[in-house]
Amino acid sequence: MTESVTTTATAGTGTGRPFLELKDLQVHFPTDDGLVKAVNGLSFTLERGKTLGIVGESGSGKSVSSLAIMGLQKGTQAQVSGEIWLDGAELVSMSVPEIRRLRGQQVAMIFQDPLSAMHPFYKIGDQLVEAYLVHNNAPKSVAKKRAIELLDRVGIPSPSKRFDDYPHQFSGGMRQRAMIAMALMCDPQLLIADEPTTALDVTVQAQILDLMMDLQKEFNSAIVIITHDLGVVAQMAQDVVVMYGGRVVESGPVRDIFYRPEMPYTWGLLGSIPRVNRGGDHRLKSIRGTPPSLINLPNGCPFQPRCDYQQYVEGHSCVAEVPELLQIGTGGHRVRCHIESEQRSRLFAEQIKPNL
Repeated sequence: MTESVTTTATAGTGTGRPFLELKDLQVHFPTDDGLVKAVNGLSFTLERGKTLGIVGESGSGKSVSSLAIMGLQKGTQAQVSGEIWLDGAELVSMSVPEIRRLRGQQVAMIFQDPLSAMHPFYKIGDQLVEAYLVHNNAPKSVAKKRAIELLDRVGIPSPSKRFDDYPHQFSGGMRQRAMIAMALMCDPQLLIADEPTTALDVTVQAQILDLMMDLQKEFNSAIVIITHDLGVVAQMAQDVVVMYGGRVVESGPVRDIFYRPEMPYTWGLLGSIPRVNRGGDHRLKSIRGTPPSLINLPNGCPFQPRCDYQQYVEGHSCVAEVPELLQIGTGGHRVRCHIESEQRSRLFAEQIKPNL
């Protein structure tokens, strides 16, 4: 059954569909040890000009879902099913040449590590020029001018000189800016940012996020930002999808997820955020245990081996049934949990919120 996660935006694409829509996306990888169910029934929508944050621990399926949108698993051992609609076009059923024509022009990605994503033997400028010429029948001089303009736009000093530098000659923050410039060379309508601020100091991180928000306003692009950092999501996104064990366990508007969360896993993520208003003796509360194996997922709720609140569920539902993703109220807030909604609200108000 498809369980849809819908953002708060309502603007359409003229096709009757949201700009980006994932329906029951599944990405599995056959291995010698068994089938890795990296993404197991992911559904959400996103409109132009809006930002969706996808959060969760490593191994929850965040990056794999973004690679599926880019079509980068085609031609590999990955088993991809479901539907991915982008501006009225279905991507899962597309051939490799067809989706390659879309990649970079309609959808682009800022990878987690720009040093490994960029070719070390080619100059930064040449790589930006190539990204432009693949999709545009234009002379190289036009592509070079466009590359220098974007390097300047993303804050690279002396862009005409740095155009001829190699990736290793850029600092981490500058490489990330160059990666953003490369992603924007063809004015993509959808930008996927996979941990765009990893390993950057807080000053550079703030600059990168401000840059992405400014460029979004300029190009009216949709952004999917994948991160471990809930602070980044709070700053950039209008809606949040919380993933665990390849599934969505909670989703909704940012305000609901941060101020009225209802899933124990989300409580754990929020409890692990450092707070500047706490004293020096305040200790962060970690989530006990480790993320589940995607080959041998637990029976029932995937979070149940680590959950401290199973005693509030009657019977054996937590270990026997996967909870459905059910809507709470009318604001698009959804949660996957066997604990009754009223009980979750009481637990949050009495036990969780005072410690956040």
